[in-house]
Amino acid sequence: MTDRIRILIVEDHHVVRKGLIALLQASPEVEIIGEASDGLEAIERFHALRPDITLMDLRLPKLGGADVISQLRASDPAARFIVLTTFDGDEDIYRALQAGAKAYLLKGMTVEELLTTIRVVHSGKARIPAAIAEKLAERVSGQELTPRELGVLERIVAGRANKEIASDLSISETTVKSHVNSLLSKLGVADRTHAATLALQRGLVHLP
Repeated sequence: MTDRIRILIVEDHHVVRKGLIALLQASPEVEIIGEASDGLEAIERFHALRPDITLMDLRLPKLGGADVISQLRASDPAARFIVLTTFDGDEDIYRALQAGAKAYLLKGMTVEELLTTIRVVHSGKARIPAAIAEKLAERVSGQELTPRELGVLERIVAGRANKEIASDLSISETTVKSHVNSLLSKLGVADRTHAATLALQRGLVHLP
């Protein structure tokens, strides 16, 4: 069969990657032409193989999935990506779609759902499941944090006090308090603990 959809799989967990390959190879519609385990290898393999579709994890060593998508679409605007991840935070979704992903799936999906998405994306369309679309709507309707507020939020998540944050960012404690009050208001939470929890849930901040 010569018209199979050529797939590149980018996933850093060996067992998950091999499982995806085994599942998809059972379908006569697709052909797995390559695999990569980190972001830099993904770029190299993409240029060498020119897949029809790349299945892309978001959390990758060396270079994150959204950054890989951005770089590859800059050089090849027709490149098609399906994000396949365990992360459903609205900020993760937003970054991936902004980078140019055509679909966003969570790893709990069925094989048929994955194959349907591959067919849709191969036809040139996007496919965003309803639950993911709802998360994205939450992100779009919310107030966006400034880069400085995000920097403060990252340090709140890391457990740093206002004095330490002020030292880290070379600003006054008064300015830190102002940023904290602003980001609490934008996130719709009452205190730093809830801000940290929400930041991790939404993918605004990631633990190392």
